[in-house]
Amino acid sequence: MTNMICDLRGIVGRRHVLTSENATYRFRKGFRFGLGKAEAVVVPGSLIELWRVAQCCAKANYILIMQAANTGLTGGSSPDGEYDRPVVIVSTSRLKGIYLLGGDGRQVVCLPGASLYELEGILAPLGREPHSVIGSSCIGASVLGGISNNSGGSLVQRGPAFTEMALFGQVDAQGELHLVNHLGVKLKGAPEDILRAVEAGTFSPDDVEWSTGRGHDVDYVTRVRDVEADTPARFNADPDRLYEASGCAGKLIVFAVRLDTFPAEKEAVTFYIGTNDTDTLEDLRRALLTKFDELPIAGEYLHRDAFDIADRYGRDTVAIIRLMGTRYLPFFFAMKARMDVLSQRYSWLPDAFGDRMLQLMSRFMPSQVPQRLKEYHKRYEHHLMLKVSGTLAETVRPWLKSFMAQKDSSDFFECTAHEGKLAFLHRFATAGAAGRYNAVHRKQTGGMLALDVGLRRNDRQWFEKLPSAIDEKLVVKLYYGHFLCHVMHQDYVVKRGVNPVAVEHAMWPELDKRGARYPAEHNVGHLYNAPDSTKVHFQKLDPCNCLNPGIGRLTRRKNWVAESAFS
Repeated sequence: MTNMICDLRGIVGRRHVLTSENATYRFRKGFRFGLGKAEAVVVPGSLIELWRVAQCCAKANYILIMQAANTGLTGGSSPDGEYDRPVVIVSTSRLKGIYLLGGDGRQVVCLPGASLYELEGILAPLGREPHSVIGSSCIGASVLGGISNNSGGSLVQRGPAFTEMALFGQVDAQGELHLVNHLGVKLKGAPEDILRAVEAGTFSPDDVEWSTGRGHDVDYVTRVRDVEADTPARFNADPDRLYEASGCAGKLIVFAVRLDTFPAEKEAVTFYIGTNDTDTLEDLRRALLTKFDELPIAGEYLHRDAFDIADRYGRDTVAIIRLMGTRYLPFFFAMKARMDVLSQRYSWLPDAFGDRMLQLMSRFMPSQVPQRLKEYHKRYEHHLMLKVSGTLAETVRPWLKSFMAQKDSSDFFECTAHEGKLAFLHRFATAGAAGRYNAVHRKQTGGMLALDVGLRRNDRQWFEKLPSAIDEKLVVKLYYGHFLCHVMHQDYVVKRGVNPVAVEHAMWPELDKRGARYPAEHNVGHLYNAPDSTKVHFQKLDPCNCLNPGIGRLTRRKNWVAESAFS
């Protein structure tokens, strides 16, 4: 046992320092991508413990990788590759805490372990919502994880997760840890005094400064309406949305963030649209963003093939949410992770044992898709779920009828409340369907790759047409996304013997030709090359390169020394 492990156990207790390969596996393995080594996983139980762990790592010249719910799709909070220093993963899962500001909850302070699901529950009685309300919240994603990655979301009016208000630890070029309070709350004393007060919520209304900074991307509504712009509405590397904790990707030790909340829409109406013509959907998108005083709540796209795969490989996800709510999904994902560990420990168990068991369970479930949606699946290649407020519905309803009457091979219907709920759940179950398909058919496939792409706002040719040299290497192509924002998710399963990384790299020049930006909302992780603006942001936040090094395919070496110097 090393002295470092003894020191960490002295801070958080023996049971909260994990060292065996089996115990650390679910922290070292990314949700969809990546698996690396770590000397230990530490799970602090207070902000002060987190501060002391960070001090210990900085003093010992250890790499520290901050991890929230580990639900990212690009491996951004798990280790990957070889490092020049020992690695410690710090899980913030025990650091719960949400505090309402302003009496009416128009803003909140969230601690590192606070999940979107928990924030939804606290705000619901107040008639308010967080930035995201479904999707990542279903699998237990944390509030801070969204901020750290400038994550996107389905809600058209809210844009990427963003704030200028945070309390964070920063390691300087000499390896010294400093506490920075930009939370907009007056807090006095030494770092541990400040952290103790924030964790306990012992600050008064008089301590809150209301003009300190922005709590969400306030410009997004104007930006997304500009359908003639030659750039995407949002993407992770947008330099105007990189600010301290926002977009830090683990380059800071974030103890708390302060965010705006939003009024909940209680009388929402969902329209289900089907068409075989991509121009019809693009004309619809442009009209919805420019012709009405109010923006829609959401506009989610689903291709016919993705519809089918989600029904077969995501129905258990939909059923769990429908019957139990999102509260229990983290339990099922944790159960799957434990089963995957068993398959690593016992060679007689199949790979992806967790996915295989959940898929076996789903075979005994009926389809969760309402009948009218199934009929549209047969008739139409392209599907759009359009959710609007009750007020906007009164205007949109007759307009849609007139609009569709002029279009061939297109139609729509107004969903019942039950149909609307299941339509959106079905759409969001698609995000995990490709991964499940790949896991279950691992002997017949060569792996998968996932892209989230921000298309130009003026791009009329939004539906991808791949060169035959790439297309012939694929088994499955799934297209879905946040259509009104022109952010598309594109999942691919490649044929057996094909390298998915090579296929993805071949796709990048095609996207560059279209003026697309990627990733759009899941950040660079270990899959994408960080552009210059993001690299500058990372170097400013972490001059010693000791927090999550290697992110964005940048150097893992201390003080940003080039990898080639050691080759």
